[in-house]
Amino acid sequence: MDHLTVVDHPLVQHKLTLMRRTKTSTAEFRRLLREISQLLAYEVTRELPMTTKRIQTPMQEMDAPVLDGRKLALVSILRAGNGLLDGMLELVPSARVGFVGLYRDEETLEPVQYYFKVPSELDERLVIAVDPMLATGNSSAAAIDLLKEAGAKDIRFLCLLAAPEGVARMKEAHPDVPIVTASLDERLNEKGYIMPGLGDAGDRMFGTK
Repeated sequence: MDHLTVVDHPLVQHKLTLMRRTKTSTAEFRRLLREISQLLAYEVTRELPMTTKRIQTPMQEMDAPVLDGRKLALVSILRAGNGLLDGMLELVPSARVGFVGLYRDEETLEPVQYYFKVPSELDERLVIAVDPMLATGNSSAAAIDLLKEAGAKDIRFLCLLAAPEGVARMKEAHPDVPIVTASLDERLNEKGYIMPGLGDAGDRMFGTK
């Protein structure tokens, strides 16, 4: 799966194990998600364009590396995507932010759009769409459809967990969008939840049922 990167760093895997546990509290789950999002952000931003800028150090002048081009855009797929978004913004505070509101119809498992607001000039930005769970892949593929319609050309997808079915769906719909995740889990159950997974990320993050 050359379009899929699984980040197997020990800190990522350890924090993910803590998040999977049923007994992990809402506050601890939220903290761990923020921490793990920063670690995943290192991988998904690995190939950002660079240039040099003339600066003065305490010792001498030098041509130092700096990020090039327009500020990247982070797009949260609501609502659970906000958990990844918060941590990434601590790492990349200058990023522009967008939101895609989709919910999954529990009968059809198909996405239903209710909100869409993204930064301007997406065609000139790296766009990173974030959602903790890549389950069926229907909502993620629909979100990428909307981003492409808004002009985005360079898109990456960041998630905490992925199911093989979701990865296959994304590859079919958007083979040009690389996926970065902390784990490729075993399968989906009959209700479309990732197994072994960690439950509903949004519910665990916000303490809702």
